[in-house]
Amino acid sequence: MQRDSQFLGTEKIGKLLFKLALPAVTAQLVNMLYNLVDRVYISRIPEIGTMALAGVGICFPLIMLVSAFAALVSMGGAPRASIAMGAGERDRAEKIMGNCCTLLLIVAALLTAAVLIWQRPILLFFGANADTLPYGIEYMRIYAIGTVFVQLALGMNAFITAQGFATTSMLTVLIGAVLNIALDPLLIFGFGMGVRGAALATILSQAVSAVWVIWFLRGKKTGLKLEIKNFRLKSEWILPCLALGVSPFIMQATESAISICFNRSLDAYGGTLAVGAMTILSSVMQFAMLPLTGLTQGAQPIVSFNFGARNAQRVKEAFFKLLKVCLCYSVGLWLAVMLAPGLFARLFTPDEELIAFTARALRIYMAAELIFGVQIACQQTFIAIGNAKCSLFLALLRKVILLIPLIFLLPTLIADKTTAVYLAEPVADTIAVTVTALLFVRQFRRALKEIGG
Repeated sequence: MQRDSQFLGTEKIGKLLFKLALPAVTAQLVNMLYNLVDRVYISRIPEIGTMALAGVGICFPLIMLVSAFAALVSMGGAPRASIAMGAGERDRAEKIMGNCCTLLLIVAALLTAAVLIWQRPILLFFGANADTLPYGIEYMRIYAIGTVFVQLALGMNAFITAQGFATTSMLTVLIGAVLNIALDPLLIFGFGMGVRGAALATILSQAVSAVWVIWFLRGKKTGLKLEIKNFRLKSEWILPCLALGVSPFIMQATESAISICFNRSLDAYGGTLAVGAMTILSSVMQFAMLPLTGLTQGAQPIVSFNFGARNAQRVKEAFFKLLKVCLCYSVGLWLAVMLAPGLFARLFTPDEELIAFTARALRIYMAAELIFGVQIACQQTFIAIGNAKCSLFLALLRKVILLIPLIFLLPTLIADKTTAVYLAEPVADTIAVTVTALLFVRQFRRALKEIGG
């Protein structure tokens, strides 16, 4: 039986946010867990484990880029569909979803061709050498063939979340993760496929997730139905989605560029120890961001639906509840890092010298984490209400305009150059949060007035 999404406009905001955010946070944590398990299996391949792990690690920026293209389409399309549902325009929402599905298929075809043709120079650019390149190519050759499944699983799952089906959306990730964990040892060791087995396990898992997503969106329980008649691309449907999706695309796509900038600068000033510490810092930050990402994913359909329904009071209430939860989390994490940084470092390495160095660096690197909840809540709310210009500006501001230049500028101003590089993160965050808060107050009030608030 088909279910509509009217509960997004009627249920209590606090209860609704908890109900939608919990599965989203769980999905994020499960997703990271199976990525870690994947690396553990690869590292234990007899004789070549360490080199194979390094080779697959080189592929990570490219895999992030593939995911970023899925975000470009889905993270722009899903809020637009939610807004249309809130306005009672189900037909428009289904056209948006159908157009996004078509675009994901086109993007998948182009990415597959590009990776298969240029994988060698791309991997060399990302840091592969004569020892690691063969393993990177083995992995990406198979992964590229399954790009279509990655695009559909990641991209179309956002439209399940957008309707408020958070548990179903979580199952998409859970199914893929459990299957991948089960297939990894079977294909890597049982069939002796090594790195190719890890790649095959990943794309088979994503294929099952993709089938699950399409099956749901074509079934009776969905509020928005994926119909072939809506697959024909039209600029009026797809261009607003792409405009809104540019912000999350930049946020994901620039991760590899930032990683390269940090590593090169730290290698010049602090050597291998500083670069090793940066690997741990980025891992801690990535882990820290998962619950915040899950919270904003849970809040997005609530904000978008009620914005489309012109219910300013519920939009305002949803935002402030999201802001409160995000701030509580970021302050709690900041306190934990400041009080016990060594504990976080020990999760990733037994090396006492690296632990001591990382503990000091972590306090610097995450010094502004306590206010970061403001940044993520405001920036993602801009996306939820369809404000493409502001969300794009803020995505560019923090990473491209501030962080990358500061990585190279601060060491010229501060005597302790290694510390200066780590300091780029909190300085960029503080400036970005300040600008974001000021811009949000002005733009959010204007948006609420437009819908009668």
